[in-house]
Parts: sequence; C-alpha cells; structure tokens
Amino acid sequence: MLNLTPVERSALRAEAHALKPIVLIGEAGLTEAVMKEIDLGLDSHGLIKVRVFGDDREARIEMYETITTKLEAAPVQHIGKLLVLYRPKKEVEKARSTKTGKGMRMVTIVKPSASGTKKPSVSKVMLKGNERVTEGGTIKRAKKRQTSTKKNIPG
Repeated sequence: MLNLTPVERSALRAEAHALKPIVLIGEAGLTEAVMKEIDLGLDSHGLIKVRVFGDDREARIEMYETITTKLEAAPVQHIGKLLVLYRPKKEVEKARSTKTGKGMRMVTIVKPSASGTKKPSVSKVMLKGNERVTEGGTIKRAKKRQTSTKKNIPG
C-alpha cells in the first residue's frame, strides 16, 4: 500500500472533487472484472473515484482496504459510497510506426466568433495524412502535385 503525507492527500482530495466515478461496484461486489477495471483506471488516470452501491459500511471499508492492498494504491478519501484512490501513472511506452507523417494526427481548430464579442469555438479534429486545415479553419484534402506535361515528352 502506498503512503501519502497529509499535504499530498489534501491536494489529491481537492483534485478529485471534480472527478466523476469511473468504476461502479454493484450487488456482485468486488469481482475480478471490477478489480481489473480499477487497475486499468489507475494506470491511465492515476486518481480515480469508485462508487459502491450498497448500504453496508463495513463491507465498503473492507472493499476499500482490499483494493488498496491488492492494487498497491493509496487511499485518498472514503466519503459515503465514494472511494477515492491514487496510484502514480505507469509510463507506457507507445509503439511508434516507422512512417513519417502519413498517419492520423490530432489538430486543435480555434475559430473566432462572428461578432467578435463571444468566446472563440475550440474543436479537436483528427486529420488524415492527406488533409490540411486552411486559415479559415476548414479541412481540405491536399491535392496531388501537378506534374508538367512538357517534362514527360522525350525529345
């Protein structure tokens, strides 16, 4: 089990306040599938909330202790039916392809409002290798480069 100082725990509680529960524990209790989902959530997010449906407080405390010991996570907060858990994210090395610039890529498009008094609209879009974003914020497919017909004539 991971130990946190009171200052770290307080900062994590504040950070977890805005989070929504990503794992729900129902009537079946703490099954292997639920443990796997909690483990995946901790790997990808680091700080998660778990909601336990059930009125037995002792059972919730036992689940909380079981999760923290088996998954080597730190208990941050147990308030009502919500459990807050923390474990540092694991650095997962992603396999990079050998292609250069031919895959999908994420682009953020910011368009100012028409009147100029409202907030600009921000959207994230996946672009393919042959697409580009124009200055106006629209997506266009890149055209193939035109080749000269004169260069191909022998003579």
